[in-house]
Amino acid sequence: MTHPINPDFQVQGQLSDNERLKKDSQLLRGTITKDLKDEITGGFNGDNFMLIRFHGMYQQDDRDIRAERAEQKLEPLHNVMLRARLPGGIITTAQWLAIDEFAGANTLYGSIRLTTRQTFQFHGVLKPKIKSMHQMLHKIGMDSIATAGDVNRNVLCTSNPVESVLHQQAYQWAAKISEHLLPKTRAYAEIWLDEEKVETTEVEPILGETYLPRKFKTTVVIPPQNDVDVHANDLSFVAIAEQGQLIGFNVLVGGGLAMTHGDKGTYPRKAEDFGFIGLEHVLAVAEHVVTVQRDYGDRVNRKNAKTKYTIDRIGADNFKAEVEKRVGVKFQPSRPYEFTGRGDRFGWVEGIDGKWHLTVFIENGRLLDYPGKSLKTGVAEIARIHLGDFRITANQNLIIAGVAPEHKAQIEQLARQHGLINDSVTEQRKNSMACVSMPTCPLAMAEAERYLPTLVTYVESMLARHGIADDHLILRVVGCPNGCGRAMLAEAGLVGRGPGKYNLYLGGNREGTRIPKLYLDNVGEAQILQALDELIGRWVAERRDGEGFGDFVIRAGVVAEVKVSKTDFHA
Repeated sequence: MTHPINPDFQVQGQLSDNERLKKDSQLLRGTITKDLKDEITGGFNGDNFMLIRFHGMYQQDDRDIRAERAEQKLEPLHNVMLRARLPGGIITTAQWLAIDEFAGANTLYGSIRLTTRQTFQFHGVLKPKIKSMHQMLHKIGMDSIATAGDVNRNVLCTSNPVESVLHQQAYQWAAKISEHLLPKTRAYAEIWLDEEKVETTEVEPILGETYLPRKFKTTVVIPPQNDVDVHANDLSFVAIAEQGQLIGFNVLVGGGLAMTHGDKGTYPRKAEDFGFIGLEHVLAVAEHVVTVQRDYGDRVNRKNAKTKYTIDRIGADNFKAEVEKRVGVKFQPSRPYEFTGRGDRFGWVEGIDGKWHLTVFIENGRLLDYPGKSLKTGVAEIARIHLGDFRITANQNLIIAGVAPEHKAQIEQLARQHGLINDSVTEQRKNSMACVSMPTCPLAMAEAERYLPTLVTYVESMLARHGIADDHLILRVVGCPNGCGRAMLAEAGLVGRGPGKYNLYLGGNREGTRIPKLYLDNVGEAQILQALDELIGRWVAERRDGEGFGDFVIRAGVVAEVKVSKTDFHA
């Protein structure tokens, strides 16, 4: 079969089984309802194991006790992780208190996990509690539709509480894009909310009856903060403002970080800049970037099914031209913008409306009560008296937003009392991040969340020993190469290979606009720490004014710059 855009490309091979699964699913229903009544197993059977992802859940088990349960002739302790749909990360205090109560009473771990997708996750929900979890979310005006699976995922938006008018406008577009690209099937409402099935012809006008070839991620970003890591996403809208008012967006397409160890046909990739569009075209452009990927993405090899590979296969100009044809509008030349950083702004900042916003650092995004640090209780206590809202950041932190000046002291007292403000937290710790990994993620090859605090302590000691204790490098650790912790946009990124073994990648930059390159392959902690110590020492001795660690290792020739991922990343 000849490809309709690129005649030189022949579509060959047998469709992946996921395509069969989606087509046979009755628009994502499968037999999930029947499976919920199966008390023999705590898991889901057959296709339903994958189908529940489209409803926002992954089946997992506690890998720490898997072997012990096997010895006892028990199946793994099956449970689900749920990821909520929360465009832009904004959540009311009433909603927060409801999820806090559910997490404490109905999950194996009792925690709320803030994620890099600017939402929260429940970990460890057993099958008998799943339906009540969805009904609780519905009661408070939330859901988990399309936060996993081959669909457009939760839409991110820069957490910018200072320029409140511009942020509100950008956030509204994130919410509109999320709603526009949602699946239209009523499967979620029927299965989880007990709504009656209506005999009608259902169609998926945007996603199609077999949905997308792979997951699809969308962001809205407000320069100069690249706090959503635009190059980790299939589609990003870069806000362009004039006199504090949003006038349109530059559109970036084809970013993505996932890869497969040992497969040189996979690689992380930066997004392409397609150009500028006015606000009146935002939803149509979002829709048709999705439909082009829907129609031309690889449905044979899922490892090459993401938008970044479609663009590299058919050409960025061809992809862009097809979007323009479907929308009926030409992209204008991109408007100038600059990213100057991507971290969160911690502490108190005042918005242009006179309201105050407190960003608190949550290591690994894990809200739980620890000895001497009752984080989960502290956030709940603040929620009970706070008159504004909360905003989850894409860096796993929390903003207590919209605080009136007269309430600042009370909010700060509660935050300090419960360990949510700790003046001793270093810049290095604030600029380090990890995915969940062990013990719950079935894809994890090595530790990440549980290892990060120890690793950061080592790096802090290196920085202090070399006389730059107040400086930092963007450091990220992930348990596998699927990209959840965005290590492939770090100045130093560790990607799990096996127990205690990682690949070390170097050379990203502080702005998040460069992919790092492999420096050490499949090594343990000792080699990683030795390499980082030596390179930090060189950075201190040889750096130029204001030069970040990632820029230094490129300039010094420690690793080559990745300019074109397809040719440079594995070279």
